[in-house]
Amino acid sequence: MLPFKITAIFSTVFAGMCLWFAIDGFMSPAELADSEQMSGGRSFALFWGFLAVVGCVIAYVTWKIAQAQAKDEDS
Repeated sequence: MLPFKITAIFSTVFAGMCLWFAIDGFMSPAELADSEQMSGGRSFALFWGFLAVVGCVIAYVTWKIAQAQAKDEDS
């Protein structure tokens, strides 16, 4: 099992990559004439944005668990 801090770091990297995909999806060229393609692109970007939020939440929770575990070991 990975230590919690390493898991938090990997989750942060995952969230950063997902955020990059989301930003890339939102900034894609608006030269698509078909509104269905535009809607699909927006859904794609929102999905990656959601995954970025999930990655950040997992990173935050695991970091807090690691801090609580270290605090318990010090006591």
